[in-house]
Amino acid sequence: MLTLDSLNALDRAAFTAALGHLFEHSPWVADETWPRRPFRDAAHLHAELCATMRSAAPARQLALIRAHPDLAGRLAQHNALTAESTREQASAGLNRLTDAELAEFQRLNTAYLARFGFPFIICARLNAKSAILAAMTARLPQTPAYEFTSALGEIEKIAHLRLNDLLEKTL
Repeated sequence: MLTLDSLNALDRAAFTAALGHLFEHSPWVADETWPRRPFRDAAHLHAELCATMRSAAPARQLALIRAHPDLAGRLAQHNALTAESTREQASAGLNRLTDAELAEFQRLNTAYLARFGFPFIICARLNAKSAILAAMTARLPQTPAYEFTSALGEIEKIAHLRLNDLLEKTL
């Protein structure tokens, strides 16, 4: 585990390597946040990472959203998720779906992707599979702009939990 002090002391490449996984397949978020060191605490670091993500061009934000895997999707079925995504989906029980649940996830993933052009994103660690299915159903009729904003908000939650996992508790 890293401490905030050790993160603040890292050079840009090491900082990016240490935090690059917080935003799925998008180390640019950490890389572009590095110049704003030193960070006072984990909340400050998270806020700065999120500010980098939020200030990116919409096309770059869309690429970040699209870097996320479908929930209980093909990558999960083939054990091809990142280690973080594997743990997060398992925490919501998505690795223990019945055939009917899996079929429903696949149906909703397909419908969501067809409607919005990007995968449904929710912080799996903060939800059980039933809540995720309900959210997928409830969000499917939303506008593309609403879902784009929702996806970025969920990515912030995911990054927050991943950062907390990484940092050593110094209380």
